[in-house]
Amino acid sequence: QVQLVESGGGLVQAGGSLRLSCATSGRTFSRQRMGWFRQAPGKEREFVGAIYWSTGNAYYADFVKGRFTISRDTAKNTAYLQMNSLKPEDTAVYYCAAARSIGLRPTDSYDVWGQGTPVTVSS
Repeated sequence: QVQLVESGGGLVQAGGSLRLSCATSGRTFSRQRMGWFRQAPGKEREFVGAIYWSTGNAYYADFVKGRFTISRDTAKNTAYLQMNSLKPEDTAVYYCAAARSIGLRPTDSYDVWGQGTPVTVSS
């Protein structure tokens, strides 16, 4: 069983930064993409960004471009979401997900999901 475990969430003031981690545990899992999503209270889950595991190329939703950066450490099987210049509207539960396939788009379906880590940005 493959598990993704997010960590690093918490409470931060507007303008601050957080770094989320997504560690993989369990049996070997050949992932091609790692994605980050978020779900704010009362809203649908939305795509934040994704990284292609072999190349390190990352893609972002427009609303986080220039503020968020996705990276990965292949030796540690861990993906990261560095969030800077946080805004109150970034408040949400953040999820990481892994896909076995490259897919056609970064937003294509994902196979394994983490349990989420909450981020609260105060004004």
